[in-house]
Amino acid sequence: MEPADIVILANGPGEMTTWVLPTVKALRQQLGEDRSQVRISAILSPCPHATGREAAIARSYPEIDRVQPPEDFFRFLLWGKTAENWDWRSRGVVMFLGGDQFFALAIGRRLGYRTVIYAEWEARWYRWIDRFGVRQPSVQQAVPQPYRDKCTVVGDLMADVPPASTLMPDSPRRLALLPGSKSGKLAQGVPLCLAIAQEIRDNYPEVEFILPLAPTLDLPRLADFADSQHNPLIPLLGDVSARLHSGDFPYLETSAGLRVAIITEFPAHAALSRCQLALTTVGANTAELAALGIPMLVLLPTQQLDAMRHWDGIPGILAGLPLVGSQFAKLINWLILRQGRLFAWPNIWAGEEIVPELAGHLEAAVVAQRVLDYLEHPEKLAQMRDRLGQVRGEPGAATRLAAIVCEELLMG
Repeated sequence: MEPADIVILANGPGEMTTWVLPTVKALRQQLGEDRSQVRISAILSPCPHATGREAAIARSYPEIDRVQPPEDFFRFLLWGKTAENWDWRSRGVVMFLGGDQFFALAIGRRLGYRTVIYAEWEARWYRWIDRFGVRQPSVQQAVPQPYRDKCTVVGDLMADVPPASTLMPDSPRRLALLPGSKSGKLAQGVPLCLAIAQEIRDNYPEVEFILPLAPTLDLPRLADFADSQHNPLIPLLGDVSARLHSGDFPYLETSAGLRVAIITEFPAHAALSRCQLALTTVGANTAELAALGIPMLVLLPTQQLDAMRHWDGIPGILAGLPLVGSQFAKLINWLILRQGRLFAWPNIWAGEEIVPELAGHLEAAVVAQRVLDYLEHPEKLAQMRDRLGQVRGEPGAATRLAAIVCEELLMG
């Protein structure tokens, strides 16, 4: 077979960890490790949700051979030149896994490659795109009949995580804390989670706590959010701070002696799979937890109402304006929260609240009581776990999507 290039287009941290990772693994499983035959390049586009470490995450995946960061994207889009002046093979596939679907069309035309789009909610540019792997049948049905045969239902990429195994009766109680990956969320999420954990520990000293470190975050930065000298929101969120103990097994420790083990391995599926319950912010982590079958409480604290600014469209533009953006963000978030919309991915998939979403001026003691109720009534956790299993979908989307890419390579 003539050598080929596969170009992965992606952008935000959620897509990098829940879409790109399982897909490139599936591609290598089907196409092999011989880079002289198939080379995988990742080209990142700018994203309002980006943390700045997306390129580093992509470089950490051994399946990917070349990575171009988002700051060089538009020069490539407009002029066809990468920052490192990459060479391109005569045939290949451009694969969309995040960003704007138009980018796949434009870059595919520029390189003369076939195009494959993973369409989660909507398939666009169907007249010109070669193939679509769609998340569910409704996406396919929304495409006009003459182009519908371009669509193949592959399922949800976020479901390509093995479900957590059932805990043994004598396993220690373990809870996961997922305070987020962006500064706005971390400033509230870290102190609130620590305060809730402190309340739980006072009632159940045997409970273990873990905090999986987001790949976009490092230990010193995490420690700042737990330190009252660096995070002025701590007094508003339970007034519990902690200091970092680094080393081979890092952890945060509060003045009262609570220890929270920090899991630096990524992805942290092995550690998460031993948890009975997770406290989490909104975002891709709710999909990951759902895929693992881990019950969760989703926290949306409003002590700092302008913390959430990454909305799509005009609301996101207004919230990001200098000087006045903070006021717009407060108003937008207040209006959105009043609508009673669902934020956690498993709830969005189900169309109803199957995992609790707690929004407002959250008090650690009140949230801790909700957690304690679940710990004391494991049948409630089992019911939530069953509902998550119903909405998570069947695994295998990445394998089916990679198969489409392989078919298109043969067409190129």
